Amino acid sequence: QVRLVESGGGLVQPGGSLRVSCAASGFTFDAYALGWFRQAPAKEREAVSCINGNGETTHYAASVQGRFTISRDNTENTLHLQMNSLKFDATTIYYCATVTYGCRVVTALTWGYWGQGTQVTVTS
Repeated sequence: QVRLVESGGGLVQPGGSLRVSCAASGFTFDAYALGWFRQAPAKEREAVSCINGNGETTHYAASVQGRFTISRDNTENTLHLQMNSLKFDATTIYYCATVTYGCRVVTALTWGYWGQGTQVTVTS
């Protein structure tokens, strides 16, 4: 049974940093591309980033390019998203997910399984 559990969300000031993580189980971790999307209730889903199975390929949404970094630890079955220079518009729920058909341009990603999400709030 695929299980993805996000953690690390919270409150942060504009310009600050936050690292969200995802603990995965129930599947062969390094065989899957993974990613992050964000979505507020009743709002559209926005793909943020993805990473392929061995961690060598990453893609980012233009809105976070240069500020966010996705990484994975295939020995610990964890996925991370380091978020720097956070802006107010980063406030929403962040979900980690498996990526079907591999990591590619984020607007073309197909999501498989995802977790319950972790809330990130940027507030002064």
